[in-house]
Amino acid sequence: MFVITNRAITKSKGVKSFGDTLNSKGPNELRIVKIETKSGGWIVKDLTDKLSLSTVKALKKKHRIDIDVNATWHASLKVACDIFEQARKQKKSILYFVHGYNNDIKDVIKTAEAIESLHNVIVVPFSWPANGGGAISGLAAYLSDKSDARASSGALNRVVGKIGDYHRLLTESQKKKLQTAATNKHPNNPSAAAQLFTALMEKECPVKISLLCHSMGNYVFKHTFSTSQNTTSKLVFDNVCLVSADTNNANHQQWVNQLDVRKRVYVVINENDSALCASRIKPGDEQKVRLGHYLKKLNSPNATYIDVTDASDVGSEHSYFKGKSTMKNKDLSRLFSGMFGGASVDHLIDYHADNNTYRLMKAMNEDRE
Repeated sequence: MFVITNRAITKSKGVKSFGDTLNSKGPNELRIVKIETKSGGWIVKDLTDKLSLSTVKALKKKHRIDIDVNATWHASLKVACDIFEQARKQKKSILYFVHGYNNDIKDVIKTAEAIESLHNVIVVPFSWPANGGGAISGLAAYLSDKSDARASSGALNRVVGKIGDYHRLLTESQKKKLQTAATNKHPNNPSAAAQLFTALMEKECPVKISLLCHSMGNYVFKHTFSTSQNTTSKLVFDNVCLVSADTNNANHQQWVNQLDVRKRVYVVINENDSALCASRIKPGDEQKVRLGHYLKKLNSPNATYIDVTDASDVGSEHSYFKGKSTMKNKDLSRLFSGMFGGASVDHLIDYHADNNTYRLMKAMNEDRE
């Protein structure tokens, strides 16, 4: 597994090398590390930043990418090539994952491994220093993480930009080849050529790329839209999945409407989410209602709102895309597997016009019961 991070990387061994603070070179400084599982633990390998000329030449030849081998290329190019090759060989989709509040690197890796196991995707986490404030706790810890989340938005914006650039680079040669084949097949019929090209792309370039933002990860993502040279509003992902979003419901449509995706923008809501509801219990200290637990004012025409409040085995869970919720509720598991795999899940949900949400089909629930 590869992890992209703007955390400080120390000289400690293993996962302890991930610091609890932002990179000393600045919050936008990114590193890529490789995580390998061995003897029940993890080995962490910090990847060499600059690639050698021989490595760049080998990547260009193997993946047929149009690059200047004499330019400076970094580890991210090789990682992109490796992940894309793995996805093609294993016929899996790629899911980039932005975690939430108070997650140390062990939590991030465990969650990523659970998602891979449950939903048959390749997970690439972006880890920001969500350490819950370290020695501080409670509201102060939460606010400390929110501060780091805002500071990390530029780094996430850079990650999304790189994902888009490398995806285009890795598919461009195949795209040109298939366009030529489709045009030669239908030289006098542009409509038929376009239809054939789409079918060939689905067959020859089947890799889907999606994004999962969980909890405060949505807060990081939201703030990317206010960064300079914003890339997150461009067409990069098949699906963007905003789950248990710890960000304001109020005016969320202003940034959600900016998203451009190939399939869907999914906003998944649990009204009984204990982590999000906690911020509303104490009068005077409460936050505005969070997008991930509020079933009113769901007014972005760009979003598909999915209400899982009454789905079996969800209860008050905050991470209901893994663990007992999806292991017990197979319909819920299929829902998230489809979303994370870059597919449309319209066939699994029913529309409810009273509050502009979708829910798991009743017939499916009744069959299970």
